[in-house]
Amino acid sequence: MITLLLLIIYLSFISLGLPDSLLGSAWPAMRADMALPVSYAGILSFIITAGTIVSSLLSEKVIKRFGTGAVTVVSVTMTAVALLGFSLSPGFVWLCFLAVPLGLGAGSVDAALNNFVALHYKASHMSWLHCFWGVGATAGPVIMSFFLTGAGGWKMGYRTIGVIQACLVIILFISLPLWKKVGSEIKSDGTAGESRRFGDMLRIPGAKPAFITFFSYCALEAAAGLWGSSYLVGNRGISPDTAAKLISLYYFGITVGRFLSGFVTMKLSNKTLIRLGEGIIVAGLACTLLPWGNTLLIAGFLLIGVGCAPIFPCMLHETPNRFGKELSQAFMGMQMAFAYIGSTLMPPLFGLLAQGFSFALYPFYLMALLAIMVLASEKTNLSVLKAGN
Repeated sequence: MITLLLLIIYLSFISLGLPDSLLGSAWPAMRADMALPVSYAGILSFIITAGTIVSSLLSEKVIKRFGTGAVTVVSVTMTAVALLGFSLSPGFVWLCFLAVPLGLGAGSVDAALNNFVALHYKASHMSWLHCFWGVGATAGPVIMSFFLTGAGGWKMGYRTIGVIQACLVIILFISLPLWKKVGSEIKSDGTAGESRRFGDMLRIPGAKPAFITFFSYCALEAAAGLWGSSYLVGNRGISPDTAAKLISLYYFGITVGRFLSGFVTMKLSNKTLIRLGEGIIVAGLACTLLPWGNTLLIAGFLLIGVGCAPIFPCMLHETPNRFGKELSQAFMGMQMAFAYIGSTLMPPLFGLLAQGFSFALYPFYLMALLAIMVLASEKTNLSVLKAGN
């Protein structure tokens, strides 16, 4: 039964990735159809992210009250309804309204599933699950592009993915007794434990640097993907189509790297893999700085992606080891919230810096975020070690 539930969780992670990359791929057609300014995509993105942050912060109390299985069903239902609503929206105001449940649903299910897997499954599964998120994030634009070039347009693309989410809701609803059964067999469903206020959590050894680590990692991952093409075109003289292909290598490196790191976790600890990933990112950034042609740029972006691959899953899986099973859900929600805040605030900050100075700052900005992450990660390890966790 544990294996069957794991398969359902894998499907859930694909569903987590499906909506994440839809807005960017559909927006040119959406804004043309509704006669909207380009910048309105930022408003929708902000509402979705704000909802995700709020639901991540509240996830511990919600999961404690209703259980991981029920929260997963309701959260995926919210995203399915929101996506289907997008396909029926007559205007931008409705899109903003529907962006709220889309964000709220994503945050709760993300925190719930990550904590459940961290508590009950090996580190390899955490890496593979986030690889499956990459499969969903890759499939979303592919499905959308099929309808953008054919009949139905962006509305049919959203409707199709909404139907896929709705089918998953049915599977998750049928599996609710399985969640309870598995939770009983392993004597904990990951929702038990004492609730803690944010101020109390900050006083726990290693908490502050752990939150900073999640903030800086996701800031780095998001900034690398968002501004990579602009750096290549504006600072290295690469054509836009070639730049897009190089950035695709970055995402390819993350997806494939997480698949491979699932096997590596069987031999190396989470801490070792995190450090290894950080070292690979340094090598990748070095390649992007050297003026020796496209070959090093190809290697650079691929290495940055491969380096990023194990860090986030391993940090998540390490949460119960660092802070104990009783507090893992509370910390998981807070860590996810800081991760979303980092990916929301720091990429736009680089945009302002690049506009005021130069896109040549791109690798140095990423290096600065990496340095903060390394220092915070090692501080977390040291604090937890001294506390005896």
